Amino acid sequence: MNEEFWELLDRLVAQSEIVIDRPKGSAHPRYPHLLYEVAYGYLKNTASPDGDGIDVWVGTGSDGVVGIVCTVDAVKRDSEIKILLNCSESERNRILKFHNRTQSMKGILIERGADALSDFR
Repeated sequence: MNEEFWELLDRLVAQSEIVIDRPKGSAHPRYPHLLYEVAYGYLKNTASPDGDGIDVWVGTGSDGVVGIVCTVDAVKRDSEIKILLNCSESERNRILKFHNRTQSMKGILIERGADALSDFR
């Protein structure tokens, strides 16, 4: 069943326009000291809990959807997933650090091909 999940994400990404609204090197709009080390955007005409499109990190590789980051934000009182597209191992690590930078936001990385249950043990 795990592969079906990833195949649906592949299809969703393939059928969506990717909008990069925070290019690599740009500053976070509310926290200017935080820089995006990997391009960040969303899938146009999709929906996530915050009312915007599904978030996507776009790396420099060519491996397609390589994982997701699940986040919990105590300030915004929400939880989301962020798709990792074409992200190298180094980029995945930087993204995970980005989402775990404060006490009020935490994220976990679920990599494609990993045993999903082992990620939570």
